[in-house]
Amino acid sequence: MKTALLILVAIFVCFSGKSQEKKLNIVVIGAHPDDCDLDAGGTAILYAQMGHNVMFVSLTNGDAGHFNTGGGALAKIRMAEAEEAGKRFGVKYVVLDNHDGELMPNLNVRLQVIRLIRQWNADVVIGPRPYDYHPDHRNTAIIVQDAAYLVIVPNVAPDVPPLKVNPVFLYSKDGFKKPLPFSPDIAVDITTVNDKKFYAITAHKSQVFEWLPWTSGSLDKVPKGEKERIEWVEKRYTQLVTAQERESLVKWYGKEKGDAVKTVETFEICEYGKQPDEDQVRKLFPMIGK
Repeated sequence: MKTALLILVAIFVCFSGKSQEKKLNIVVIGAHPDDCDLDAGGTAILYAQMGHNVMFVSLTNGDAGHFNTGGGALAKIRMAEAEEAGKRFGVKYVVLDNHDGELMPNLNVRLQVIRLIRQWNADVVIGPRPYDYHPDHRNTAIIVQDAAYLVIVPNVAPDVPPLKVNPVFLYSKDGFKKPLPFSPDIAVDITTVNDKKFYAITAHKSQVFEWLPWTSGSLDKVPKGEKERIEWVEKRYTQLVTAQERESLVKWYGKEKGDAVKTVETFEICEYGKQPDEDQVRKLFPMIGK
């Protein structure tokens, strides 16, 4: 009887401990519907599969990103595409009603971002660096940087309680070299979910099969079949692992596993938020492991 009771107690402690494990809250911020997907989609899927909470935020409604549709009609299309993408990724997808191509780092948008980060009780916030060809991307970076400290300041946006702990703010990867190149401080192996990432991205049909091919002069090369389209997008946007990224993978996963990774998403630690040590990074990115 005593042995049976001890077993029941052990089982209860085990399951209650699991139920109390902290779920991480991740916010990925982009300028347009589909930016977050490309920048951190694989990592988002891994978080979601582990039961953590991910929110994608587009700071504009994407109402300028097409060659023969625009305005409110395009915004509705892009909202529907984002909702479908969110279902495929397993994340919450928020699209703010700011005009595409007109985004400015003003107080109004900054407060929108501060409120969203607080409401999500974010542990990690991911956004672009302020070096980019598109003004909306650059201004998104500035807005997120400007919010990084203020999310803990009670008298800013006082209608939403401030965070007690400043999140870790990260930059997503880009290829721009000046004034400073991207540094892959954190590397996440997304090999097992790369196909799922690109299936989810293809929900943005107006972008990946129409607008972006049109801007690059390759609209006539877009396949017709759904399977062929997914393969085409995956081939078009999957990047080879760079030497720097490989070094980061080896650091986080060990040499054997790090050398075997085929596809990766990498992030640079922003100086404006909490500065995590290696143990904290592993807690914030549990898919990396110990």
